[in-house]
Amino acid sequence: MLKYVKHNLETITGVEIYPIISLTIFFTAFVLFTVWAMTYSKETIKRVSSLPLED
Repeated sequence: MLKYVKHNLETITGVEIYPIISLTIFFTAFVLFTVWAMTYSKETIKRVSSLPLED
């Protein structure tokens, strides 16, 4: 199974850039979400965390 995929990928010109682009997009999103979560205000986190317990 892998030999078919490998053969198809070898015939595509410029295919070696796709893993780099994918890693860059993932790393950028991970860093942005981490920064967003760290800068979220404590009051908002407390309010949102208590929402399931409110009637």
